[in-house]
Formats: sequence, C-alpha cells, structure tokens
Amino acid sequence: MSRINGPFAAGLVVLSSLLAVSCGDGDRLTGSGSGTVAAASNVAAVVVDSGPDPSTQPTVNTLYTTVTVCVPGSTTECQTIDHIQVDTQSYGLRILAPVLTLSLNVAPAPDGNSLLECTPFADGYSWGPVAMVDFTITGEAASGLPIQLIGDSRFPTAPTACSAIGKAEDTVAQFGANGILGIGVFEQDCGSGCTAAQGGYYSCMQASCTATTPTTQVLNPVPLFAKDNDGTIIVLPTVPAAGAATVSGSLIFGIDTESNNASGTQTILTLDLNGEFTTMFNGVSLSTSIIDSGTNGIFFNDSSIPECSDAAGFYCPSSTLSLSAILTGQNGVSYNESFSIANADSLSSSNPTFTAQPMLGGVFTSDSTTFDWGLPFFYGRRFATAVENQTTAVATGPYMAF
Repeated sequence: MSRINGPFAAGLVVLSSLLAVSCGDGDRLTGSGSGTVAAASNVAAVVVDSGPDPSTQPTVNTLYTTVTVCVPGSTTECQTIDHIQVDTQSYGLRILAPVLTLSLNVAPAPDGNSLLECTPFADGYSWGPVAMVDFTITGEAASGLPIQLIGDSRFPTAPTACSAIGKAEDTVAQFGANGILGIGVFEQDCGSGCTAAQGGYYSCMQASCTATTPTTQVLNPVPLFAKDNDGTIIVLPTVPAAGAATVSGSLIFGIDTESNNASGTQTILTLDLNGEFTTMFNGVSLSTSIIDSGTNGIFFNDSSIPECSDAAGFYCPSSTLSLSAILTGQNGVSYNESFSIANADSLSSSNPTFTAQPMLGGVFTSDSTTFDWGLPFFYGRRFATAVENQTTAVATGPYMAF
C-alpha cells in the first residue's frame, strides 16, 4: 500500500495477454493541455496542490479529489470531504476520523467485538476501526461500503504488533491528506490474505485487541458502481520541467463503458497477482515494479546518484540526469520510458510554492527488486487502471495502460 508524508518524503509500498501493442509513446498528451475532460457523471476533478494543512505540512506531487459519505440509508446525514488522496496502489477508502462530523457505527468483528485495521506503510502505519458508509464521487455511488476511520479517538492505542511497524500516521498533518481513496487493480483490501495469522485486522474490546480473520474488509468502491465499474482513468497535463504551483486534471470512472473512456492505441501492461510488472534499469531486472499515483516521486536504487543532505531519501545529483528504463508487462509488451531526476534540494529551494515536481526522485529503501513509478509518471498522460477479472474492449484486468 502506498503513502506519502510531507513535502519530500518517500511514499512506498507494503506489501496473460489478450492484446499485444507496440512500444512507443502510447496515448501521451502533448503540449500544455489542461488535462481535464468535459464534465460528466463519471468524471471527478482532481488536483495537485499543497494539501489540507499547508501551513504545517505542505505536500508535493500528491493527487487529491473530493468524496461524499453518508450514514448508511440516509440522504441528510452526509459529509463532503476534500483533499482525499487518489492512490492506484491501494484498495478502499480511508478517512482521517478527526475530519469527520458524522457519527458512524463500528463494524463488528466475527466474534461480535469491534473490527479494527492496522494499515502498514513503508514509513509507518495507520490504525482505526472499520465502518460502513454510503459513498458517492461525482455521479458514481456505492452503498454500504466498508471504509477505515484512521485515528479514531474511540480506539487510541494500536496493538504492539501494529505500532512496531513504525511511526503512527493518524492525523491530517502526519498523513498529508484528509484520507486516501484506493482505486487499484484489486477489488478487496487484502482478499484471502486477510487472515489472523497474517495480521492486519483485529477484534477489539476496549484496549484489548486480538488478530482476526474478518468477514468484512475494506473494499475498492469502483467495482461496486452500477456501470462504470471496470477501472479508472487519470488524466493529467504535462508539467514544465521546473514544476508548477498547482495542477488540475480528471479522474474518469469506467473503461469502455462511456464515450469519454474508450480505449485507444495505448500501451497495455498486464500485471501479476500482486499487481506488479518488470522494469529493466541499469541492466537489472526489477520484477516487483509498480506505477503508483500515491507515491510522490520516482523511487529506485542507484548508488551512483548522491542522496540529499536536507531531503533525506531523495536524490540530489549535481546536475539533472537524463535516464531511461524499459517497462515490461506479464503479456510481454514493453515500453521505453525516458525520465529525468533533478536535485531535490534545489527543487525545494528554487520554487518552494511549486507542488508539482516532475523530476523528483529518491531511493527505494525497502526492496531491491522494485522500481516505483510515482505521480511524475502520470504527468502528461491518460493512464488507465483495469480491475481484476474485468474485461474491457482491449484486455482483461489486472492491467495498466497509457
């Protein structure tokens, strides 16, 4: 599961072909187009800006949208929440409980106690109960959606097995968002992997918690939509090399379900059962690679590039580097990607109000077989994420296309 935190902090990951298309530039947008598409019931606005708490914790390369949640069955007990991060490498809606004004009941664990979840990230964890809501975003809706309430004051203490992961990310300032909307390629939070032995979900009675195998888990809302339920498309404009103060774009629901989400001549990379593919970089095959809108830079391992002194974990080359890599899906389709990495310290100091930085990169510290293509990869592209077992006009998910 991906996450970022703060202006220059690395957001990392926990945790057969139907059509062969040629390598190339895919459906890449060109020039300085807006990145937005015409208003429609399946189109939500997205924005890259300084986040919900810019005075204390400004963010960079973080994509946000706005959602509405209601008490199940109610049309009046509802709340619209902005600055929800859009994440193509996690599954389900998680909201910071302190921003909620609604009173939501906690879902029961199999034994009748309260059901809570420990959500691990590379740099920490989030802890909170599972609750049910009626969910809407633009004209799409999912009733009775299980979500996580992060940092709920009713359950202030995470079990030791959870807190041992690292620092808590249970406040808006720590999280860098009011919540996170996971719209990745899988339907469930952790599927059959959600067992007591694996941890993650807990049955809690007051401060006493025991790992459990849940009968309810946090779900990706997209497959629950009535029609536009087979995937999503993120459309963002090209960002100048120097960056931009803000960036506006669109999040389209559905693939080949409406006139505005038709497949084109894009490159299709089918993914394995972990949602991963292979990146060839510097002659090394990195088989657990991902494309992740929830990561705020391009993260990979290259010991020849110096790290920053001020922005720990980020690269600070003496001059901007022009690099390349080859992305290959499970279907054998390959794509040649050229990208640039600039000095993160200089990016931060030269334009401190710029929240979109296409040349930001850093070290992927937790796994030597991963190349994490973060939000900079999305700039200037129309990027599709197809859900597992869903068949579009060009392939069956899970796949990503651009």
